[in-house]
Amino acid sequence: MTAMIEATNLCKTFKLGTVDVEVLKDIDLTINSGEFASIMGPSGSGKSTLLYLIGGLDKPTTGSIKIKGKELSVMKDKEESVMRRRDIGFVFQFYNLIPNLNVEENIMLPILLDGRKMKDYKDKLEEILEEVGLTERRHHTPRELSGGQQQRVAIARALINEPDIILADEPIGNLDSKTGTDVMKLLQRINIKKGKTIVQVTHSKEAAEYGTRTINVRDGRICE
Repeated sequence: MTAMIEATNLCKTFKLGTVDVEVLKDIDLTINSGEFASIMGPSGSGKSTLLYLIGGLDKPTTGSIKIKGKELSVMKDKEESVMRRRDIGFVFQFYNLIPNLNVEENIMLPILLDGRKMKDYKDKLEEILEEVGLTERRHHTPRELSGGQQQRVAIARALINEPDIILADEPIGNLDSKTGTDVMKLLQRINIKKGKTIVQVTHSKEAAEYGTRTINVRDGRICE
């Protein structure tokens, strides 16, 4: 199998005043193409920190991370930014939508940031709107949508650049149980139907079971 994500001897330390707090300790992790991995652990275990390091949103203190075989630490800032836009889609607990943009505009934002032409993605937009069930809501702004619908917009935005990897930080943490189930079924369908490699951080055992593998993190270490 092809390794999409490889972390080797990964450590992350934060400085709080004069005290060094070791959040991640010697993490070795490989996630292969097509996996749906659920990272679980109690609050403060380091699971979200691990996700942010994988996504290049933060840098490790020591150790290395490879995305699709490319070492993040040797990338120039511009190259890493392009990688995050094209190879990785991000889904966050609080959606991170732009309030004054409608559904279509929020979904297409990564295309604009990447300097591409929106007209070239018209068919892709239609396909994704149908996939997430928001065709009829395409001209609505976030304030006109439910939490579940906003998270579907965030998932669609993560998909528009056709990345190989989706990283989701507590994707249903702000939703009721029924809506959360619908969102998890959508992510599972994207994993199976589109072959996307998905890594989610979750507190929920039920959410984790939609994946193909669970990775338990405790006190900064993997304890699978």
